[in-house]
Amino acid sequence: MTFTAQKCGVCFQPPSIILIYRDNSQDKTRQRIMPARNFSRFSDCAMAAEQLKNNPRHKEYLEGVSLRQLQKLYGLLRGHLGGETLAESLEKFQKEQTIDPEEDMNKLDDKELAKRKSIMDELFKKNRKKKDDPGFIYDIEVEFPQDEQLESCGWDVESDEEI
Repeated sequence: MTFTAQKCGVCFQPPSIILIYRDNSQDKTRQRIMPARNFSRFSDCAMAAEQLKNNPRHKEYLEGVSLRQLQKLYGLLRGHLGGETLAESLEKFQKEQTIDPEEDMNKLDDKELAKRKSIMDELFKKNRKKKDDPGFIYDIEVEFPQDEQLESCGWDVESDEEI
């Protein structure tokens, strides 16, 4: 049997993940409701998403759904269980998924750093131009404007002092 995921969503009452998929063997569109059992506002969304994706009952249906999307749906569900509105939960998730270029990543713990790196990797893969993509140009040469005087840095200026 082959299934193609079309839409994935969340139902707040009862707490569950909803998948609308295409059953290619029978050429029909179907809906699958996967209840979020033992999930509370204190649960880990990443672990819950991974458990659902690896569950033998749902595994072949969820092949076309990314782990990040399942984590987002569980985050929305956790926010609802914690009393947040849908807009607040979406804003919170969006804030977690954006990277501040001014943030010092040397001060992050290993778990947060791995999370930021996975976000950057996903963004890189999304924006990457492949050889087969339309609009792909092999050797792009870009000339940057030299209107302003270049600033010199203190470390590259030779001094009379020797170490």
